[in-house]
Amino acid sequence: MATPSLNGKRVAMLVMNGFEQIELTSPKEALEKAGARADIIADQPGTVTGWHHTDRGDTFSVDNTFDKIQVDEYDAVVLPGGVINADAIRMDDAARTFIQAAVGAGKPIAVICHGPWLLISAGVVAGKQMTSFPSLKDDLENAGAHWRDEAVVRDGNLISSRKPDDLPAFNQALIEALAG
Repeated sequence: MATPSLNGKRVAMLVMNGFEQIELTSPKEALEKAGARADIIADQPGTVTGWHHTDRGDTFSVDNTFDKIQVDEYDAVVLPGGVINADAIRMDDAARTFIQAAVGAGKPIAVICHGPWLLISAGVVAGKQMTSFPSLKDDLENAGAHWRDEAVVRDGNLISSRKPDDLPAFNQALIEALAG
């Protein structure tokens, strides 16, 4: 199947230090290959550092910050996982507010691994069909989501995946959602 063109589309990739690197780089590469612009958005300007599971990864330039972006500037949102990143980002008021606005605006939101913690803290998962890294099953169910053990689960504009092994299916679902 040919990859749809995403020319003119812009995606916000929200992270803090400690994100699972492949969960940022793989979707970013797939989006850019399809013609979209994928911006790395963080809590502070400068750089953020990824991780390869338990080992420090590479450093990436930040394009903008949570408190400076507006939901109407973006067509979709990607939330990479990584325990350190996901635990920190869920505590950031500006990140939670942006996610609530993106959900309210009906933007596609693609989340993988531990990324759903931000959605839980933003109060936007109740009634949704979702997947995640298995250790988040109880968190999601306690927040009112319906957890499924599948590579990719799409519920309306919400796309979720479990782990890096699911990235090909995750990336395809994200591209399809953006292509409309």
